[in-house]
Amino acid sequence: MASGDAQKVWFPELTAMVRQAGEAAMSMDTLLRLRDRLNTTLQTIRHTRQILPAMMGCPHCRARHRAAPPSVSVRATILALGRYTRATASAIQALEKQWNRYRKQPQLDRDGQPEAAGAAPRQRTRVTRRAPQE
Repeated sequence: MASGDAQKVWFPELTAMVRQAGEAAMSMDTLLRLRDRLNTTLQTIRHTRQILPAMMGCPHCRARHRAAPPSVSVRATILALGRYTRATASAIQALEKQWNRYRKQPQLDRDGQPEAAGAAPRQRTRVTRRAPQE
C-alpha cells in the first residue's frame, strides 16, 4: 500500500470518471448514478489493492481502531465536478442548491439513499475529557 492511500478517496481512476462525466448541467438521477459509480469504483479499488481504512485513536477506550471506510457522497461528487471539469463556480453552486432541494423531498441521506424511517438526523458526537479519577 502506498503511503497515504488509507486516507485517499480521489484516485486517478475516479477523477477520470468525473472528467468523462463532463458538465455540471445534469439531472439529479444522472448525478446520483455518477455518485453510485464513483462509490462502487472506490470500494473496488480499495478492496483489490487491499487498502484498509486509517487507524484512529478512540477517546473513550484509548484504544486504536480502524476508521470507517471512506465513501463518496453526493456533495463530494458535485464538488469534484467543480474541481475536475470546466464547470463554473456558479453552475456548481446552482447544482448544489438543486441537490439540497431535491434531497429534502424524499428525505435522502448524504449518499442519495432514503433515510431510515424515524431515524434521528446524524449529529457529530461531542467528545469531552473526563476529570482524572483519584
